[in-house]
Amino acid sequence: MFAHTGKTRTSNHNLGIASLLSFVAGLVNVVGFFSVAKLTTNVTGHFAFFVDEAFRMNYITAFHVALYVFFFFLGAFISNIMVETFSRISENYTYIFPVLLEAAILAVIALGGQVFIESNPDIIAFSLLFAMGLQNSLVTTISNSVVRTTHLTGLFTDMGIDFSQLFFYKSRKQKQELLKSIKLRLTIIWMFFAGGIVGGSLFENFGIKSLLGGALLLLAGLLFDFIKIRLLLLKRKL
Repeated sequence: MFAHTGKTRTSNHNLGIASLLSFVAGLVNVVGFFSVAKLTTNVTGHFAFFVDEAFRMNYITAFHVALYVFFFFLGAFISNIMVETFSRISENYTYIFPVLLEAAILAVIALGGQVFIESNPDIIAFSLLFAMGLQNSLVTTISNSVVRTTHLTGLFTDMGIDFSQLFFYKSRKQKQELLKSIKLRLTIIWMFFAGGIVGGSLFENFGIKSLLGGALLLLAGLLFDFIKIRLLLLKRKL
């Protein structure tokens, strides 16, 4: 799921990582919004607020909003720096450290979130936006730009295009590829929605500590990959 890249990567690998990361993004989206009333998985809305405040000449507020956009960008930047750096050391560890960093951020915010809410809630928003920028960059790189998981605008656009192409593509192979693409996008949308529902339900009982669920899911994904690869290597030896 995380380990396979290039020609060894299949549509099933993309489906697996899309399911896991879009669920985590949906959970973070809802828990983050319920905690600090800020969008924490994309920056489209923040950019609109930034322009609005800039035109009103509220420059301090505009700068403050711009920081939300910056931290998402910073997460994407750091993610790719880590991928490129570790790929030169060992391809086996290329994607482990960005995922571990995202899991660590979610865990720290989950455990210390109540303190941040009372003292400086923006720390939560900045941290979660950084984590989602990290995730979006990572999954884009892994899947060769096939999968994005932190927001749905582009997904619905791409899915609209795919559905329309069904009326024009005639060959069986072309339609099979389109149906795979549609299945992938529907999976991301559904899992993002499911993550949001679960996040909202958990928030009722655990508050911002619900983000621990996202951290544990990321670690479970890495563990699953590790065990699967070890079993495959053992099978080849036998």
